[in-house]
Amino acid sequence: MAVEAALAAGASYADARVVHRRSQHVSTKNGRVENVRDVESEGIGVRVLVGGAWGFACDRRLSDAGARSAATRATGFARAAAGPHDRRLAPLAAKSGVYRTPLARDPFSVGLAEKVDHCLRAEQALAHADVKVTQAFVRAQREHKFLVSSEGSDVEQELVECGGGIDALAARDGVFQIRSYPSAHGGSSAQAGWEHLDALGLEREAPRVGEQAAALLRADECPAGVTTVVLDAEQLALQVHESVGHPTELDRVYGTEASYAGTSFLKPGDLGSLRYGSEHMNVTADATTPGGLGTFAFDDEGVEADREPIVERGLLRGFLSSRETSARIGAGRGGSMRADGWSRMPLVRMSNLHLEPGEGSLEELIAGVDDGVYLETNKSWSIDDKRLNFQFGTQIAWEIKGGRLGRMLREATYTGITPFFWGALDAVAGRHEWKLFGLTNCGKGQPGQSAHVSHGAAPARFLNVQIGVRA
Repeated sequence: MAVEAALAAGASYADARVVHRRSQHVSTKNGRVENVRDVESEGIGVRVLVGGAWGFACDRRLSDAGARSAATRATGFARAAAGPHDRRLAPLAAKSGVYRTPLARDPFSVGLAEKVDHCLRAEQALAHADVKVTQAFVRAQREHKFLVSSEGSDVEQELVECGGGIDALAARDGVFQIRSYPSAHGGSSAQAGWEHLDALGLEREAPRVGEQAAALLRADECPAGVTTVVLDAEQLALQVHESVGHPTELDRVYGTEASYAGTSFLKPGDLGSLRYGSEHMNVTADATTPGGLGTFAFDDEGVEADREPIVERGLLRGFLSSRETSARIGAGRGGSMRADGWSRMPLVRMSNLHLEPGEGSLEELIAGVDDGVYLETNKSWSIDDKRLNFQFGTQIAWEIKGGRLGRMLREATYTGITPFFWGALDAVAGRHEWKLFGLTNCGKGQPGQSAHVSHGAAPARFLNVQIGVRA
């Protein structure tokens, strides 16, 4: 109904997405339930091209009246766009299909009492005399969506997520330190059932997390200097996200996100020629990754999921794109368009972006370092609007002396310039060290949208990196 109404109102292209979403979050703090949230929403979003201009409108009513209203308003907004417009879309054959997340145990079939108990047991295992605040949480989301387009695409997808995490905050003599697992920013989630939460082993990992939080209170501060750095997989996942994922979003490259999310140091003409990093750097966008939060059968334009190179042996080989930006650059096919629910227009977003593994173990990476530091678990990040100059901090670090881990360090930071930093990539650990991390807080767009993405990485070694604050 929505697509037909848009075409009748003068649209040359139209698509409509119906989305029903349920999100649940259970958290505990210091042995008590802190929050139980269970929210559902549904509606329809209609996107149209009229005279080469985009228009978008949405309606929470899943009825003929709601569909017609959204379509009419979308075409009206497109007509109101000032100036001449010339937009083309990369060709796409009509698609149809159904995709559902494979599950062993539906997380919404797990009762609230079991979820609360899971958190409380993990919290109890964090206990230490110097740990003053303990926190645990679990989350689940189901998104059931339908997409139809004027080009004949008709797809249905049901995506289910599950995840969680723990934090221990220690304090002593005016010093405060935190340790988190499996990640500092919203734990880690996967497109999977409750089995993913069980596999995380929050209660199993908690004693180590609590003990390290307390030990950091007595640790020396990370010194400043230029040295060899080994990053753990979790920190590397965020490094990939910020310094590879965002700058390769083609809408940012063309400047259409400049007013909100920023631009990119990359240019369209860099494709195939720019040296992004060393020969050890191989980055892949893969919307087919099992368990990835960015996994789907079709993006929100109906482009089929695929695995595509972004950086190969250090050279820029691809961008994250839409059908419009692919047509503009004359390369690619799109496939990176996603919207945060029914009330938002699709944007170019990361799906699953991975640093491909190399060879060997973490121990072998460290054994190859005479003098350096090993950094683990992100604590903070800062990067400029072009995704060029950055500083990251980690929760914990260890010095490396003679190929062995030495004393524990706190307040560890490192800085760099994106292509020079990746150019200093000396080695990446192998497949058995490779881990997938799911992030739920990637912000972009105006009005703002939050995307759920995953990054796979193994620990890696970088040469001549500035750590600490320069004297």
